[in-house]
Amino acid sequence: MEFNLTDTAKNHIVVVAHRGVSGGNIPCNTTASYDIALKQGADMIEVDVSKSIDGKLFLFHPFMEHAHLNKFLLTSLLPYSLIKKLHYVNYDNTPTQFNLCSFDDFLEEYNDKCFINIDKFWANPKKIYNDIKRHNMLDQIIVKSKPDKKVFDILENLAPDIQYMPIVKNTHSCHDLLKSKNINYIGVEVLFDNENANVASYEFIEKMHKDNVLVWVNSIIYNYRNQLSAGHSDDTALTKSEDLGWGWLVDRGFDIIQTDWPLMLINYLKNSGKYKKQPL
Repeated sequence: MEFNLTDTAKNHIVVVAHRGVSGGNIPCNTTASYDIALKQGADMIEVDVSKSIDGKLFLFHPFMEHAHLNKFLLTSLLPYSLIKKLHYVNYDNTPTQFNLCSFDDFLEEYNDKCFINIDKFWANPKKIYNDIKRHNMLDQIIVKSKPDKKVFDILENLAPDIQYMPIVKNTHSCHDLLKSKNINYIGVEVLFDNENANVASYEFIEKMHKDNVLVWVNSIIYNYRNQLSAGHSDDTALTKSEDLGWGWLVDRGFDIIQTDWPLMLINYLKNSGKYKKQPL
C-alpha cells in the first residue's frame, strides 16, 4: 500500500491522534492507544521515540517516567532488558498490563496501516532513519522540528527523502530557504497565539498551498496558559463550541489537525460537512 499525505489532505482533513487515544486504563504511547486511534478514524498517530543505555529504540516520552510509570528513574539510563519489563500506570497511578514497546516491533505492527509522526527523531536521527528504511516505511513517516541549521544539515546529508515539516510560531521565515534545499519539505506546523498572526491568515495558507506545502495546526493543549492555536482547541470544542474550536481551524483552510479526541473531531467534521475537501 502506498501512502501520499498530500493527496490524502486534498481529499479530507487529516486527523492526527496525539500519542494515540488514551483514557481509563489505556495509557498513551502504547499499541492499544494507537489501535484505538485507528479504530476511531485517525489518519496519523504521533509517537515518541527514546533510546536505552544499550542503544535499543523504544516508544516513550523522555522524562515522563514519573507521570506514566509512577517511578523516579530515567529509562534512558536503563538497559532494554529492564525497560521492556516496565508497566505503564493508568490515570489513578495503578499499574496496567501494558509494557513499553520497542520501536522495531512498532514499525512491524504499523507497516501499511497509517501515517506516523515520529517525535524526538532528532535525538537519534541515524538509527531511527535506518530502521524506517529497513521497514520500507518512508512514505508513512513525518518528522518535525523548530527551524535549525543543524537539523537542515542532518536532513540533507542523512535523510533527504524523509518527509519534513518545520514548526514555526506566528511567522514562517524559512519557507524559501527550505524550498531551495535538498529536503523533502512537505508541510509546516504552525503555532499562533492570536487569530491575526501571519501563519493563521487565509493569505498565508493559500501561499503554502500554491507551493504544494501542507499546513498543520494543533487543537491539543499542553498547557492552557500557552495556547497553540489562539484558543481554538479541543477544550474549546468540547466545553464551549465545536464550531469555535475545531470549525474555526477548518474554515481557515488548515489541512491537518492534531487532537486528543479524534473520534469526536471526525464526527463533528462529518456531521458539519467539513470533513471532505471541496473540489477547486
